[in-house]
Amino acid sequence: MADEKRRFLTIEQVAEELNVGLPMVRSLVKTGELRALQVGGRRVWRVGAQDLEDYISQAYAITADRIAAGELADEVPEA
Repeated sequence: MADEKRRFLTIEQVAEELNVGLPMVRSLVKTGELRALQVGGRRVWRVGAQDLEDYISQAYAITADRIAAGELADEVPEA
């Protein structure tokens, strides 16, 4: 993450950190895969920095389990 440690990130910051589009992050929030909250009168979405780290750790674990089960190729795809 960025050098300065923030407690909450915007949806845009999360998308940048994960290198995905905004619709993907919104989908993760909507399905509950990524914890988020709405704050303020405009009810803007924020993701806790620790929640993002937890999501990433869980995604690594799920990926490793799927590779071990033979569900995913263990080869890294070409860029």
